[in-house]
Amino acid sequence: MSDVGQSHEELVDAFRESMRHVASTVYAVTTLDGGNRYGILATAVSSLSFEPPSLLVCVNRTASLHDPLERAERFCINVLGLGNRDVAEHFMLPRADRFAVGEWVDEHGVPVLATAQSSLVCRTAHRHEFGTHTIFIGELLAAKHREDATPLTYFDRDYIDISRAPQRAPDAD
Repeated sequence: MSDVGQSHEELVDAFRESMRHVASTVYAVTTLDGGNRYGILATAVSSLSFEPPSLLVCVNRTASLHDPLERAERFCINVLGLGNRDVAEHFMLPRADRFAVGEWVDEHGVPVLATAQSSLVCRTAHRHEFGTHTIFIGELLAAKHREDATPLTYFDRDYIDISRAPQRAPDAD
């Protein structure tokens, strides 16, 4: 692959297309600001460290969650399971009350989806701007996990069920 002759726009398009073909778990990132709930769907979430237990989430600075998250001391990363697809689809509706679908409870000062595969409540430890996004680093305050959930996974502009993905046989020696 040559990098010669590729314009910035072509590079961005190639990057976007490449990232569409990376399967990603779907997260609902939520916070509380001024008594109001805010949340977005995200796939740019990653564990960061076990000491201290921490995660990071990358949020576009134009996202509705960005400014409230900038001000927040805490946020929750809700790992969505297959049973939360309705929540994910509702979060994508413009100007919708994102919390009208799903069983949301306030725990540790943030909205937590009671039926999520996992919920990870974090204290905002650091913020770092890069490009169009801010990287929020959260130190874990509370976590819970449901053993019976399969993650909601996003791949090539659609949700997929990885529990039913075809298994490749190992190569013979």
